[in-house]
Amino acid sequence: MTQQTWDEVGGVLPHDEFRAASEAIVANIEQVIEGKTATVRLALAVLLAEGHLLIEDVPGVGKTKLAKALARSIDCSVRRIQFTPDLLPSDVTGVSVYNQETHDFEFRPGAVFANLVVGDEINRASPKTQSALLECMEERQVTVDGVTYQLQTPFMVIATQNPIEMEGTYPLPEAQRDRFTARIAMGYPGPDAELAMLDGHGAADPLQELRPVSDADTVRRLIATVRNVHVADAVKQYAVDLVTATREAPDLRLGASPRATLQLLRTARAVAALEGRDYVLPDDLQALAVPVLAHRIIPTADAQLARRTTDAIVAELVHRLALPPDRKRPTGYDAPRPAAGNGRPPFEPRRP
Repeated sequence: MTQQTWDEVGGVLPHDEFRAASEAIVANIEQVIEGKTATVRLALAVLLAEGHLLIEDVPGVGKTKLAKALARSIDCSVRRIQFTPDLLPSDVTGVSVYNQETHDFEFRPGAVFANLVVGDEINRASPKTQSALLECMEERQVTVDGVTYQLQTPFMVIATQNPIEMEGTYPLPEAQRDRFTARIAMGYPGPDAELAMLDGHGAADPLQELRPVSDADTVRRLIATVRNVHVADAVKQYAVDLVTATREAPDLRLGASPRATLQLLRTARAVAALEGRDYVLPDDLQALAVPVLAHRIIPTADAQLARRTTDAIVAELVHRLALPPDRKRPTGYDAPRPAAGNGRPPFEPRRP
């Protein structure tokens, strides 16, 4: 039986089945990650948007745990790569090895030949090794010795990095960062969540007992459902206006790319589906602007001297940009909008 490649997905799931499957994954991850519902749901949204996730934060806040918990919640192939300065590109993509018995070269697949690839401390590998991920992240294929191998679906790279400790690291180049759909920060847990963590993690690691609640076939059907979420022309225009604003902002010397526009819309489709809607609202784009756009832009020297972060610049652009005049649900799209499992909206939009 041949494996499905990245552009082959299953049938669309009914609304109730989609909600049950997605909420089961979120609840399973929250057995390990305490008090981070919005972050967990955004990570799942990136998976369903067929994107890749960069988790950037200080040590000890659960970056790798989130990546591994998401991977273990889905019964599919998972590979973990510990990025180190001596890691070679062939360790990532694979290598052709001479077989003494057949007197021919045979391909030994690397770590990227999995549904979920967890790259820990990605900025500790050399630029040459980092570039080995460029083709597979964008084109879902790997080329070794002139032969192209297709990757299966779902395929997602979840990378972590520490932005504080920069000794012995290689900052990700713009081309690499642009291939990550979203960048998130875990942040410190609240006092109640940290207290619950002491009770739940004090004696044993709950990650070791985590069991899958979904499989690759179900995830493919979730992705197919997200692809069918409706986006009105006014919402598409708002997405273009939002990305164009980053290219014209005086505080930025590099704005977001057309790839950013596409991934912003794809992630908005996933967010809408997770909230129980089959249509995208401008509020979804507002809520996603910072995690999807901020890591792709470069501030000017003056903005850096003024200590203006890219997150703050994008948030200000969202605040200043006018919303489409009609923000109501489109005619013919009356799917219910259930609340998140904890009773709070899973994604908080930024409203001007």
